[in-house]
Amino acid sequence: MGAVARRPVAWVGAVALWAEAVGVALLNWFLGLVVDEQDMSLAGLDPHAMSVSAWIMGGVFALYLALCGLLLARTAVRDRAPGGLGRLLLISAAVVHGLLGAFAVGLLGWAAFAGLMVVLGLIVLTLVAYERHEQRHERYEEGGAPQAA
Repeated sequence: MGAVARRPVAWVGAVALWAEAVGVALLNWFLGLVVDEQDMSLAGLDPHAMSVSAWIMGGVFALYLALCGLLLARTAVRDRAPGGLGRLLLISAAVVHGLLGAFAVGLLGWAAFAGLMVVLGLIVLTLVAYERHEQRHERYEEGGAPQAA
């Protein structure tokens, strides 16, 4: 992938992850409200405890997705591959999207699966494009001729 396409892919991935973060936060907020209004307990758990835990986990997961989006945006601005910890975080986000996509097929349908796979593809494409670019750049600096893709 050329230098022209790397940055827009990273930006679109960042925006998609930020949109997912907002969606996850709103969904967990709504689920927490629904659980808080009920008068039943699940295996003896207090409904208020379940609603608070839904809000906390929704916030944590939304922050995780927002951080991954921030890493993709930083990658697009700097036009350089993310560092070791950032790369691991983005790889974990790709794995999470793969697993969520597998569950989404049965629970939500093919449209949700397709959306998650698009975000997975954007993350992986960004990681692979910047990896190849960095390796090619290092080989060129070492004195070797750049190889054609």
